[in-house]
Amino acid sequence: MTIRSVLIANRGEIAVRIIRAAQALGIRTVQVYSAADADMLAVRLADEAINIGSPAPKKSYLNGAAIVAAARAAGVDAVHPGYGFLSENGDFADAVEAAGMIFIGPSGDAIRLLGDKVQARAVAARAGVPTVPGSDGRIEDLAAARAVIARTGFPVMIKAAAGGGGRGIRIAHSEAEFEQQFPLATAEALAAFGDGGLYLEKVVTRARHVEVQIFGDGDRVVHFFERECSLQRRRQKVWEEAPAARLPEAVRTRLCASAVALAETVQYRGAGTVEFLYDETTQDFYFIEVNTRIQVEHPVTEMITGFDLMQEMFRVAGGAPLSLRQDQIVRRGHAIECRINAEDPSRDFMPAPGTVTRLRVPEGEGIRFDTMLYEGYTVPPFYDSLLGKLIVWAETREACLDTLTTALQGLVIDGVPTTIPLHLALAGNAAVRASDVHTRFLETWLETDAILHSDDRAEVA
Repeated sequence: MTIRSVLIANRGEIAVRIIRAAQALGIRTVQVYSAADADMLAVRLADEAINIGSPAPKKSYLNGAAIVAAARAAGVDAVHPGYGFLSENGDFADAVEAAGMIFIGPSGDAIRLLGDKVQARAVAARAGVPTVPGSDGRIEDLAAARAVIARTGFPVMIKAAAGGGGRGIRIAHSEAEFEQQFPLATAEALAAFGDGGLYLEKVVTRARHVEVQIFGDGDRVVHFFERECSLQRRRQKVWEEAPAARLPEAVRTRLCASAVALAETVQYRGAGTVEFLYDETTQDFYFIEVNTRIQVEHPVTEMITGFDLMQEMFRVAGGAPLSLRQDQIVRRGHAIECRINAEDPSRDFMPAPGTVTRLRVPEGEGIRFDTMLYEGYTVPPFYDSLLGKLIVWAETREACLDTLTTALQGLVIDGVPTTIPLHLALAGNAAVRASDVHTRFLETWLETDAILHSDDRAEVA
């Protein structure tokens, strides 16, 4: 069926992004909001808005029953979960479908299968996709863990089977450290995800994080090439770009084909991302996980392919087949995305909510700013600190970095500290400009570089 109305089960910049895509297709929009978000931009832009609870996420954006009730009351055809919150909750997807509406994403079964990291590794193995050396399934006790470590050696990563978004991960460099971390990791996984299951992976040193954007309609899967997300802090992505600058073409071909093969194994429907670690020295890559949703960094893929992934989500969810064949998807130029957060670089990036007193957004060819901000908006303290994403495009990576620097200098957000100074420093960093980075690069650089330390903090904050 053609989707004529949608409820957005999210907030912030991604809610705005969904609303704009829906409006471009002539789809009526209904925005849910918590008591803390009554004035957010998405509420102002939507055709209708419904209060679903108090500020605490568990009582609003994580309250699946309240969201389904709001969707039924609004009479919508579909629910779009965005990213985060309930976007990768198979039971929520099932509840939406059971209520007679379309869940804009994979089936509940696919979400549960690929959301469990152990099961996802098994799917990858069946599809012939390389996986990081580690346990074949969940680790039940220390004895089983020691047997795995005897094969992989240290350092080893202890990961929550139900984890995601960089959470539920601990690294042990010795047997003594592992025995101390193992019970803590179990308790942490249980508290964070309601599932204490763990598995082990060998740590790939100086790894690069490369992911492939896939899209399926249940019968056919295509890819929209790869993104590199190696610049991370506390395992959270900070800066993303497409294509991966130092990925040989032969490796790119194999990487993208592997992602498609994995998704085809489960007859994937909707937008998704298959994430890998890439060892530049050996040119080997290893499957990490599948994100069964649209990603924060999807705009860089849109910029290099000229394709609107969000609009395609609506079309495919409504029953249409994929609108493109693989040979019709081509990439052009280079794109970079910087996540602009309300965080204070001078105070170890502490989240810093407050009121935006001035907003100036750069304009020009190849510049895009996806945001939830407007002058006078008060950033609430209850949610993720992401304010928006500055995305730039140019014919070459060097030109893209230059455009990014100009755009960052032109982006003004007064009233709250932001991570703009961090991105300006990264854009001028010699290693970043040479793409000589890995997943530990940013944290190591922040520990040693003076630009965000001591007396310089006042200048960049």
